[in-house]
Amino acid sequence: MNEQQSLWDFMRQQSGKLAEQTVQHIGLTFISLFIAVLIGLPLGIFISRRQRFSGPVLGVAGVLQTIPSIALLGFMIPVLGIGAKPAITALLLYALLPIIRNTFTGITGVDAAVKEAAVAMGMSKWQVLKKVELPLAMPVIFAGIRTATVITVGVATLASYIAAGGLGEFIFGGISLNNTNMILAGAIPAALLAVLFDFLLSRLQKLNLKRLKTATIILPLLLVLLSSFYWIPSAYGSKLKAGFTPEFMGRRDGNLGLQSKYGLRIRTVVISDAVMYKAAYEKQLDVISGYSTDGRLRAYDLVVLKDDKGIFPPYYAAPIVRENSLTKFALLEKILNLLAGKINDSTMTALNYQTDYLHQSPEKVAKNFLVSQKLWRPAQNGNEGVVRIGSKIFGEQYILANMYSMLIKGYSRYDVATKTGLGGTKICFDALMNDQIDLYPEYTGTGLLAILQPPVKVIDSVSTGSQATYIYVKDGFEKKYNVKWLKPIGFNNAYALMMRRQQAKNLNIKTISNLKRYLDNR
Repeated sequence: MNEQQSLWDFMRQQSGKLAEQTVQHIGLTFISLFIAVLIGLPLGIFISRRQRFSGPVLGVAGVLQTIPSIALLGFMIPVLGIGAKPAITALLLYALLPIIRNTFTGITGVDAAVKEAAVAMGMSKWQVLKKVELPLAMPVIFAGIRTATVITVGVATLASYIAAGGLGEFIFGGISLNNTNMILAGAIPAALLAVLFDFLLSRLQKLNLKRLKTATIILPLLLVLLSSFYWIPSAYGSKLKAGFTPEFMGRRDGNLGLQSKYGLRIRTVVISDAVMYKAAYEKQLDVISGYSTDGRLRAYDLVVLKDDKGIFPPYYAAPIVRENSLTKFALLEKILNLLAGKINDSTMTALNYQTDYLHQSPEKVAKNFLVSQKLWRPAQNGNEGVVRIGSKIFGEQYILANMYSMLIKGYSRYDVATKTGLGGTKICFDALMNDQIDLYPEYTGTGLLAILQPPVKVIDSVSTGSQATYIYVKDGFEKKYNVKWLKPIGFNNAYALMMRRQQAKNLNIKTISNLKRYLDNR
């Protein structure tokens, strides 16, 4: 009951944002569906007339639907950028197969005797199609549109990764923040939309022939109307546009802190950190949430806005390890601490630059650094147990995971299994707690705010210095989770707001307070 009440409270508090995302989700779904119908219906009719093309057309549509959703969105970004265009293109490609296949099946399934009778009455091919085949095939065609609608509603949740909006913003934010209520706040409306639209289309599918003809006229108009929903939220908002990661949107040291401490109100879209830097560089976004040691700062000529009210606590990186793993692998703590204090902010920025912009592999970057520090040793290829290393899904974590893997293999007879790219904080920490991994690199600020989540007074008191934050999370994790924070690596990868250097200079924006005043005056 408490969990349900807590979920209800969260949805009530976020009702404005939830309504905005729901409207965007409906619009995104029906723009894609409308275009898919415009393409799929004629294609289905064409291959029913030229059946030698049916195999290739259906085969290509089938192959498109087998491509993983995230991969398909990724393929679109270099061509179409971020936002609505790549999302709509990917969604309509997923919706094509059921529409084409059901149109083809419905038309070819019409009784040949009925078509012959229509021809005998003097009807042309077009008249046979319009007055006989399509009306008789319409229930099957509607079934295909129903399937395409449900698929599109589900896949549209991924669109938030490329700043296209929708209910995926809450889902991915909840995964990153270890917030079940946030996940459910996005997942439940998405599921209800799929059920609702499927039910409404099922009612259309069961109409008699006379009413079905009327419905076929109303349906396109309805699709156009629902498609327009996507642009309703963007009609309001500030002149500048910000792109924030799902995790940043829901954190006290993120968008919530910007609103409460700075009173910052800026039009935002949720976007994956994999593409937000480039989106800022290409002027698709004006402000982004980033990381202070990210190599793409240098690559894309971005500048960090000074956090003059101090909402971003210290984010010193350190490996966190299960206590029973330290008992099982006696040499593990000593080996992992070989990296303690070895990487400062500028060094980490340079390492990130090599992976993020120069596209060197994390393995190569990790090895070169260890060699430069005289820490690298050849792997001993031991068989005294397997240490499982996890990481989050960005370059810095891949680099650190590879460094730890090489150190363990070189300084012990342990083997290593890496489980990299585990997503956000929730997935990594859950994997640690569920004994799926033994360790992963974490940040003191994340441990404080996203995992321990103490009262605001405690946060304010321990966020004043790096050592105070580290001691608090170290003690808290040991008492609450039996997880040990080892010695910090040395760099502080704090959250930051960033803008293009030239734009910030032109607008005279150096601090977050400057940004706030600029927005207030517009």
